[in-house]
Amino acid sequence: MRKFLLVISTFLFCAANGMAQSFETATQAVTKMGPGWNLGNTLDAHGGKRMEDVVQSETTWGQPVTKPELMRMMKEAGFGAIRVPVTWYPHMNDAGVVDAAWMKRVHEVVDYVINEGMYCILNVHHDTGADSNYSTSWLKADETIYNNVRQRYENLWRQIANEFKGYGDKLLFESYNEMLDVKNSWCFASFAAPGQYNASIATSAYNAINSYAQSFVDVVRSTGGNNAQRNLVVNTYGSCSGGGTWNQHLKDPLKELKYPNDPAGKGHIIFQVHAYPSLVENNRNRSLASIKSEIDDMVNAWNTHLVSKGAPVILGEWGTSNVDAAVTDYDARRELMFQFCEYLVKKCKDNKVGTFLWMGLTDGSYRSLPAFSQPDLAECIAKAYHGSTFEGVYPTINDFEVAYLVKYNGDWQELNLVSAAVSLSEYKGIRVELGEVPAQGAFQIKCYGEGGKEQYIGLVASSPITTATFNRSTLGNTVSRVTLQTMKGAQEVTLKRAFLIKNDNTEVELKSFNPYWGCTVEMISVPLGVEAPAVAGRTGDERIFNLQGQQVDVVTVPGIYIKGGKKVYVDH
Repeated sequence: MRKFLLVISTFLFCAANGMAQSFETATQAVTKMGPGWNLGNTLDAHGGKRMEDVVQSETTWGQPVTKPELMRMMKEAGFGAIRVPVTWYPHMNDAGVVDAAWMKRVHEVVDYVINEGMYCILNVHHDTGADSNYSTSWLKADETIYNNVRQRYENLWRQIANEFKGYGDKLLFESYNEMLDVKNSWCFASFAAPGQYNASIATSAYNAINSYAQSFVDVVRSTGGNNAQRNLVVNTYGSCSGGGTWNQHLKDPLKELKYPNDPAGKGHIIFQVHAYPSLVENNRNRSLASIKSEIDDMVNAWNTHLVSKGAPVILGEWGTSNVDAAVTDYDARRELMFQFCEYLVKKCKDNKVGTFLWMGLTDGSYRSLPAFSQPDLAECIAKAYHGSTFEGVYPTINDFEVAYLVKYNGDWQELNLVSAAVSLSEYKGIRVELGEVPAQGAFQIKCYGEGGKEQYIGLVASSPITTATFNRSTLGNTVSRVTLQTMKGAQEVTLKRAFLIKNDNTEVELKSFNPYWGCTVEMISVPLGVEAPAVAGRTGDERIFNLQGQQVDVVTVPGIYIKGGKKVYVDH
């Protein structure tokens, strides 16, 4: 009878918790993830204020609207996990109630990842950070601030947890991103204080980090269902990695992080750190030996101060220190960059540490195709993890015929055609090819010259091609920017190509177009050998293409298609 009652009790517990006992452990999840990637500057983009337009929010930092095909590409390249950073404050009220449209969009992107069989980490991102404006970075590592925002923070996580509580063990929640103290200190708490350390500020910061982590765990677990044992991620102070030996406090963020009290018991918590080592020292490339030594020291510190507490570690963001520079290590010292990446990924795999590269590999309009902007780096990382014989798929822009769908939301908004200095002693003009004849007075080419000088050139109203000559007497000797500007409210236009024209009449094709302000740009692509729908679509062209660029003879599934160079809804 006792055995029978035990079986019945176990069954009732499992039923009440959505069979959560079947979830894999945190260590099992980290071991199985494979290499990971961050969908950065997308759902985490923000502008310091409320933003109700979901598309505008997602694209405000220059990234296109995310497509499910992007996740399929990452999977086929050998990646097994995607971290989805999300900034929530622009989409919720003072009480922490999230806009329904925003939650729906976050849900869609999570589904893109999960539907490919990959792990997905969903977080609270730029609600933390270095901004002094607490209405944006409203989550600070400070005990007083924690007490003031606790209810709002817990309400936010209660909504997220309830939205996804039916999801399986491929979905993980991450409590907060890089949370800093009241001095916005990096490296360790109170580093930005006078004297580079203040015990009172540091103690408050570390206590607050542990309080936020505990609130996060308590709220998620309280929602029940699969959240009762979902694997949860908590970050060190500032997501600091403990790397380096130049200060005695560098390891404090690792030492001070506690394993939260977890109703699920041991085994469903993951610790997260971030690391961006420099490959340069004293204006010279570092030796590979010194880079490896730094990686070894970091991993040893994680094992000593984090894994020993009972949770595995993930490197939730990694790259090199100039990841956001105009010229990155990928551009300037690629061989050393690849050696660094290969060693870090292998070292982490050997120590059961998950790795999530920050943003590189595919960026901007490349994500619309989708294609890799750094295909060789993607292959390097995949082979470092899976082995040198691994064969992934790494599409590049050369595998597609491309046109650019530009959407303007109002008057005078601009798309960058040229965003770097051009000497008019070498170049005399620009040629722009559209996919259709523009409406009369709808667009113009705007040129930015020296000392605030500007030149405006209207597009030819009878042709999709406009050739414009730079006026040196108007602009001076240099053009710093050339844009395609709308003049008549909300407009859509398909940009096929643009060329700078040299003084000898030879042309240089421009390869990158991105919003200057107020517009979005999306690559429309098809495999080589198939006419691009935006190119083919002109007045009177009744052909219909799907969003992959394939011509559709009969529409059997209602949805968005391309007809006459425009996206349209077809229901028959």
